[in-house]
Amino acid sequence: MMDTKRASWPWSIAKIISGGQTGADRAGLDWAIDHGIAHGGWCPRGRISTDGSIDSRYNLLETESTGYRQRTRRNIESSDATVIFMMGPLIGGSLLTYTLAEKLAKPVKVYQLAADNKSQFYEVLDWLTQEAPEVINVAGPSESRCPGTYQATYEALDRIFQCDVTLRLS
Repeated sequence: MMDTKRASWPWSIAKIISGGQTGADRAGLDWAIDHGIAHGGWCPRGRISTDGSIDSRYNLLETESTGYRQRTRRNIESSDATVIFMMGPLIGGSLLTYTLAEKLAKPVKVYQLAADNKSQFYEVLDWLTQEAPEVINVAGPSESRCPGTYQATYEALDRIFQCDVTLRLS
């Protein structure tokens, strides 16, 4: 049964960006690739991540710094809105992402994966409808910090964007 609320949204997704870290970031990039949506973003110099080097198949630009703060800021600045996929409270890099987005006056929404329910789902859909972002920054914890984040984020993206959203390739 198709969700009719979702079928007539007046916006399109042009690109999904992230920092390429394992977990939520990588799920966002893989979801975009698998669905034919442009992807990109910023990663630390040397393409470093918790599992080694970020694969070159991801269209990421390297920052001057090997740290994560500059990458996080650039991804927020390069997007129209940020969705942080979490399995618990905001901590570490996810808290930094939220704080920087607010400081930069960029729209940000936390999607609690562990409490994935219909009311939260519709809250995120309503927020996306209101913000109408063309470039979405997907953020959240690394897989090593929060095992299962990759799969849960990928599945959440499927649920959020499963209906008749107009996709535009860049």
